Amino acid sequence: MSASQTAAPQVAEAPPRVLVADDQPDVIESLRLLLKANGFQVVTATSPAAVLEAVNATTFDLLLIDLNYARDTTSGREGLDLLAELARRCPEASSPPIVVMTGWATVALAIEAMHRGVGDFVEKPWDNQRLLETVRAQITGHRAKREAATRAAALETHAREIEAELRDRALEIEEALRVQQGILPREIPRFPGLEITAAWRPARGVAGDTFDVLRLGETSLALAVADVAGKGVPAAILMSNLQAMVRSLSTPSSRPGEVCAEISRALAGSLGDDRFISCFYALVDVAARRLAYTNAGHNPPLLVRADGTWARLDVGGSVLGIAELPSYTEQEIALAPGDRLLVFTDGVTESVNADGEEFGERRLLALALEHRALAAPALHQRVLDALLAFNGNRFADDMTLIVLAVE
Repeated sequence: MSASQTAAPQVAEAPPRVLVADDQPDVIESLRLLLKANGFQVVTATSPAAVLEAVNATTFDLLLIDLNYARDTTSGREGLDLLAELARRCPEASSPPIVVMTGWATVALAIEAMHRGVGDFVEKPWDNQRLLETVRAQITGHRAKREAATRAAALETHAREIEAELRDRALEIEEALRVQQGILPREIPRFPGLEITAAWRPARGVAGDTFDVLRLGETSLALAVADVAGKGVPAAILMSNLQAMVRSLSTPSSRPGEVCAEISRALAGSLGDDRFISCFYALVDVAARRLAYTNAGHNPPLLVRADGTWARLDVGGSVLGIAELPSYTEQEIALAPGDRLLVFTDGVTESVNADGEEFGERRLLALALEHRALAAPALHQRVLDALLAFNGNRFADDMTLIVLAVE
């Protein structure tokens, strides 16, 4: 310890307080002097009534009481009645230990006194050393028991507080999930010659994944899938903000690169060091069968053609919110009958099985190629069934999967 450091002050424990009860003044005085000389605080009483009055007024670490008083000096009945009254008035958890003194100890009396809560006996005339050992042992045991009860009560209180907090947290997450589900599209827009299906699943109550399919006119739509780094409520809040921006910026005349750049500029500086957002944004001209897109650091969607050729839609730029002057490249591709587009988040491809193996893009692509002739709902279900069979329905990350089929 350095010279500038000082040890925390030690709080000395108060000397044990003992109530000594006997109807003989010389006995009381002898015990008072003995106990005081050995570091005890001593309170005295000369009758059962005085004992009860003292117990009501003061907390004791031990009661050292006689079983025989002036009214009855042989049977110990008056002392036994006192023990019964003490047990009635003092809950077991808080009652001090009791050591009884008697010159008329018998087995029957000892058994009955034990039923009244007595911890030990001291016979008169007593041995000073044995009496002190008995008193100290009873007080030490009682204090340890009391401290354990205090710790147990504190732990129980803490557990109840945690339980209440978790219950409140669960209710908050449940409400947040309802709000989040309300923000997602309730119905996927329908267009002649185009079919779209979507699945969204949070990993922890609420998600950092989001998607949207927006009708922008009679023959055009905007498709967006995004993934906020992280999970839970913070990611869900960012997701909601992102979705609001996507909806406000999506118009028939807007361009995917411009939309992502505008969102990225709005987010720049507001995300923490451990937060970023990947996004795939596309405009589909259903009548012309053309798709224009930009990919902002997102898992490249897979476009599978009817003839078995395929492409990864990876043209674009960096994730959203990290560049001060973001710029995104666009690509426009022609769509043809039989095309199948799979747009997904890493909750699909990075999902693992019991051996820690990832589902992976290659497995997803193989499924899309094998079942490319299926309609969107059937292909979508085949992929989900394969994914759930692979990971045992255990998702460590939020999952979104969209299938777009051109007929």
